[in-house]
Amino acid sequence: MYGHLKELARHNRSNPTEAESLLWLMVKGGRLGRNFKRQHVIGCFIVDFVCIETKLIVEIDGGYHSQPGQQANDAERTAWLESKGFKVIRFSNAEVMQNTTNVLQQIKENLK
Repeated sequence: MYGHLKELARHNRSNPTEAESLLWLMVKGGRLGRNFKRQHVIGCFIVDFVCIETKLIVEIDGGYHSQPGQQANDAERTAWLESKGFKVIRFSNAEVMQNTTNVLQQIKENLK
């Protein structure tokens, strides 16, 4: 299963959404004083962005997350990641695209 997830993560990195591309430009290369990985496998999940050092996960919830039953899956996934010591923060596509300053500030605050 891990090999399949790695391949799917690689595919996702090659085909980012507009919001993922924008957020990656804001956090890549240690721009916030910490290194992030994108579309990274943790356990049986692929997370959008993660700072391993601070155990911060940043998720972008697009249209897929509004599908029936997906919110329950997201809550279960978040609970599992938090049980492993990660902190998960979520933003919608619209938040990332329309309020990048606020998104960036929230990420910075959670890196501490």
